Amino acid sequence: MNWKRIAVGAGIGAVAGYFALQQYEKQRKVTPEKALKSAKEAFKQQGPISGSWIYMKPEEMEKNGLTYTVYRGGITRTVDGESTQYEFKVDAETGSILDVLQSA
Repeated sequence: MNWKRIAVGAGIGAVAGYFALQQYEKQRKVTPEKALKSAKEAFKQQGPISGSWIYMKPEEMEKNGLTYTVYRGGITRTVDGESTQYEFKVDAETGSILDVLQSA
């Protein structure tokens, strides 16, 4: 009789743990490392990369009337023998690149 209660308790705990994990996965933000990796993969499609960086602290950015939490970073590419630098902003929630600016 006691083992039935233990089995029911374990089952309820497993179900609660599953739903808690699902909620955690939905709320988890993209890490700065993953944001940089995603940006590098996007830039690599247009040519080789010679350097990259990312600012680890997220910051707020407003675009088209919406506020985003973003990571700011940069990529250096060699185009026609010259170094070209780009600054990008990646959404900390989704990992999508929201903005790219070419530095002078």
